[in-house]
Amino acid sequence: MNSISNPTDFPKPTLISINGLELEVFEAGQQNVGKPIVLCHGFPEHAFSWRHQVPALVESGFHVIVPNQRGYGNSSCPTEVTEYDIGQLTGDLVALLDHYGYEDAVFVGHDWGANVVWQLALLHPNRVNKIINLSLPYQERGEKPWIEFMEEVFGGDFYFVHFNRQPGVADAILDKNVSQFLHNIHRKNEPLRAPEPGMLMINLARAEKPLGEPIMSESEMAVFVSAFESSGFTGSINWYRNLDRNWHLLEDVNPIIQHPTLMIYGEQDMIPKSERLPELVPNVDVVSLNCGHWIQQEMPEETNRVILNWLQDQNTK
Repeated sequence: MNSISNPTDFPKPTLISINGLELEVFEAGQQNVGKPIVLCHGFPEHAFSWRHQVPALVESGFHVIVPNQRGYGNSSCPTEVTEYDIGQLTGDLVALLDHYGYEDAVFVGHDWGANVVWQLALLHPNRVNKIINLSLPYQERGEKPWIEFMEEVFGGDFYFVHFNRQPGVADAILDKNVSQFLHNIHRKNEPLRAPEPGMLMINLARAEKPLGEPIMSESEMAVFVSAFESSGFTGSINWYRNLDRNWHLLEDVNPIIQHPTLMIYGEQDMIPKSERLPELVPNVDVVSLNCGHWIQQEMPEETNRVILNWLQDQNTK
């Protein structure tokens, strides 16, 4: 299966006007109309993080659609924080399906993209055919809003909490240290560790010595650096600033996801596995790979093999 390492070989983007904004969308396998698969990146990432999966999925007969979601790349970056709540983020994906004329699709998410896909299945279950999520298992709603709960458990320096309680502080530091932050965080086979405890993302932006082995070449990293130098980090951090709002928006939603689902964990990831995942997602298959957080970039061939074998198995059921 071919992979893409040269950024010039990645599909050329198109700006698509949907849901009151513009999304930068990378598309491949248009000849495979009728078999859509939508790949949703995480933080702090870019559609280019799926470069190793696109050729393999096209070769397997899929129409591959890879958006830079709102706040990322050349997609729109609304100024209001509430424009990044889960209703808006999932609404973008629904509108993307409408744009291409698809009733539903296979949705694949990594990190924050996985969170959006989980909640897309809750809010728009008929638009999701199958789910493949990497790194982040389905998060139960719980009895307390997420940020409030995290503040009680992890304290005010935990980066989720810090993003919310001190708006603008992390944004400015990350914007000032784009290259250093992205080089430090995108490391292979390593948990997301900072050189000192506390505000993880800020410490990663300030750390001078690289941590661990890089997951991409300098030409690949240049795609990420250029994108965030242009967009800044506020739009992407605003996803975190809506977690409590999302908690309220999901109050009356059935929390059980019935879709056929593949969950892929990285054994070295700092994000823990969910013991209750089979209860909340009863049709889930779980696979673990010996890597860190950036699963599809750290172990691309293995990731592709797991995804394609699972999709083939689903088609034979």
